[in-house]
This record gives sequence, structure tokens and C-alpha cells, in this order.
Amino acid sequence: MSSIIHNAFQAFASCDPGRIAAVLTEDAEWLSPPDNATAAALKTTHYMVGREAIVRFFAEDFPRLFVRDLNVAFHGSHADGERVTVEATMTATLVNGNHYSNDYCFVVELRDGLIHRVREYVDTARGYRMIFGEAPR
Repeated sequence: MSSIIHNAFQAFASCDPGRIAAVLTEDAEWLSPPDNATAAALKTTHYMVGREAIVRFFAEDFPRLFVRDLNVAFHGSHADGERVTVEATMTATLVNGNHYSNDYCFVVELRDGLIHRVREYVDTARGYRMIFGEAPR
């Protein structure tokens, strides 16, 4: 189970549309916190529905903000059937040159060995401070 998740996150970080598509179900969903800093900076939605939308986000939108040195360090995971909870820290260099480092929790639902749904939890105020210089009021 952990190798599926690890390979999927490597695919997302690769920005390669073919690799990303290969780890997702056609009707995959990605749910991030509303008004998170990444969605605000990229002027994208926090809720992506369908393989095509998720591929477009990771292949085209994501690299416009996180421009280099992207790394996802996994701290632990727990699997219960086809549901996997993952703790991780993502670091990168932002387009403005600032360093990004934030802790995440992902609840990943699998179907037939592919990612069907991801619920992402992250410190949104910390993200805003790193991307915009201050947290929203």
C-alpha cells in the first residue's frame, strides 16, 4: 500500500501528465481546504474533480508556484483497507524565491490500486505567510 502512495506522490512531483494520469482513477477527486494559499496564488479551485483536472493542476498550475527543489518527506502512514492516511512535509522554492515548508495530512482512498480521492489537510495560515507574507484576516 505504501509503495502505491509513494509512487503516486513521485508522479505528482514530476509534473509529467502521463505519470500523473497513470495513478488516478478517471473520476478521481482532490479536496483541499477552501481558500488555501496555493489555490489563491494560482487562482484555481480547492476542489478538483476528474483525472483530467488533477493532471492539469499538477502538470501546469502547480509548477507555476513551486518552481524548484520540490520534496515531499513522508513521516508515517496508516492503512485501513483501501484508505491510507499519510503525514508528510512538503518543501520547495516558490516563484518569488521564498522557501516553502509545510506539514500535511492526506487521507487517500484507493480503488483498484489507483487513487480515487484525496482529502488534504494543511496549515493554511502558515501557507499564506510563506506565499503572501501574511495570513489572511
